[in-house]
Formats: sequence, structure tokens, C-alpha cells
Amino acid sequence: MKKAFLQLHIAVFLAGFTGILGRLITLNEGMIVWYRLLFTAVTMWILFWLMKKMQSIPLTDILKITAVGVIAAMHWVTFYGSIKYANVSVALVCFSAISFFTALFEPLILKKRINWLELLLGLVTLSGIYIIFHFDTQFKTGIIIGLISAVLASLFPIYNREFLKRINVETMLTWQQTGGFLVLSALLPFYLQRFPTETFIPDLENAGWLLVLSWFCSVIAFQLSANALKRLSAFTVNLTYNLEPVYGILLAFAVYNENEYLSKWFFIGFGIIAAALITHINILIRVERKLTHHAAD
Repeated sequence: MKKAFLQLHIAVFLAGFTGILGRLITLNEGMIVWYRLLFTAVTMWILFWLMKKMQSIPLTDILKITAVGVIAAMHWVTFYGSIKYANVSVALVCFSAISFFTALFEPLILKKRINWLELLLGLVTLSGIYIIFHFDTQFKTGIIIGLISAVLASLFPIYNREFLKRINVETMLTWQQTGGFLVLSALLPFYLQRFPTETFIPDLENAGWLLVLSWFCSVIAFQLSANALKRLSAFTVNLTYNLEPVYGILLAFAVYNENEYLSKWFFIGFGIIAAALITHINILIRVERKLTHHAAD
């Protein structure tokens, strides 16, 4: 059990590290995501094929998974764009708005009842982001892009849950990375025409960080969280992933000293978001205890 907890927290830490790498890699956001998808897809095909984890699935499922892979790719493009236009901390604060958009879209897509408490806590999170948006005008563009990223990030896990009812996670993720890569490859010339860049091929240092991003923050992080899920409940895994923005922001403070460049309004807004996160965690823990108690009875 201790090993599973350690694996899970390492996976969450690696996920939080993506923001640091997004600032460290000097390519533009479109090229970062293109190389990330390329390296991750190739690695997953080789790794999961050797492990005999790849399922044969119908073309209709491949196309549906590809569509979700495109949503995921656009989420990463906007996430790294938010970092480029603002900074790591602001991008991760905006990422925390995923809870609101998930509470909004999940009932609409899956035809289930709205969880009004989660929706309310999501609105509290948005109010914290609004405080930063309103008073830290230098970050407005980055915040708008970051919120678009959060909208996209809320969508693909909802669809993934439906795929995982009949497709194993290795097959789903491999086709998502592949589909996202192929569609982004088709769209990239138009994107680069609108947002031109002078650098297309990464130098040795950027290539190294791109491999770290692909192998550690994608492939290995997935493997660790999948292994942890075998021993821990889905509740525990999802609850722990709520710490991803916190880990990422603390890393940004430690690595880039971003706390020195942020106004008091950022910290007020972040404090409100953290309070909503803590409240949500406490509510989830109480619900889990009640369910456990009823199961024991």
C-alpha cells in the first residue's frame, strides 16, 4: 500500500512538472505539443506492443478516440500558450477551474444529475481567478487562454471514462496520442502561419527536455498512476490529482522565483481557490467514509 501511495504522488508530481518544462522549452506552444505527441505516441506503441497490452478495436472506436485525442492536444497547446503569455503559476491557477467545467459538462454529456455543491465550489474557484484577472492586468491574455485550456481539459476525461468500459487504458491512450499527433500535424501549418516561429527543429537541450516531458510526464506518470490504481481506490487517485496545481505552483516558486513577480491579488485569488480545493477534499473524504460505513453495515 505504501508503495502504491508513493507511486501515485510521484505521478502527480511529474504531472505538476509539465508547467516548468513548458517554460523551460523555448519552442512555441504548437511545436512543444507536436514533439510531445510524437515522442509519446512512438514510445507507447513500442512499449505497449512489447508488453502485449494493445487491443484490436473497431475503426469507429479509433475515430472517436482520435477526436478526444485532438481535444487533449488542443488543451496542451492552450496550456503552454497560457504559460508563454503569462507564467507557470497563472496557467496552473487557471487549470484549477477544471472542477467547475467538469461539474457543468459531465451532467450534460452523460445525462446525469448536476452536483450543485461541486458547481458552487467551481464558481468559488472562478471567483479567485476573476480577482487575479481583474487586478493583475498583465496576465489577462494568459488567463483567457488558460481558461480555454481548462474547458478542454474537463472534456476528455469525461469521454475517456466511457471508452474505458470496453477498451483497456493502454490502447486508449496510445490511439489518443497517435490521433492527436496526426490531426495536429495537419493543422500545424495553418497554426504556424497565424503564430509564426523561427525555430522548428529543437536544439540538443530542447530535445532533451522534450524527451523528459514525453517519457517522464506522460509515459512514466501514466504507468505509475495505473499501477497505483491497482492497489488504491479511484477516489484516492482522483483526490490526490487535485494537488497537481499546488505542486506545479510550488515548483514554479522554487525554480523560477515567480512569487517575487506576482502581486498580492494573485495570492488572494489563489487563497480563495485553495480554500475551495480544501473544502472539496473534506467533502469527498466525508462521502467516502459514509460509503465505507454503509458497506461495512
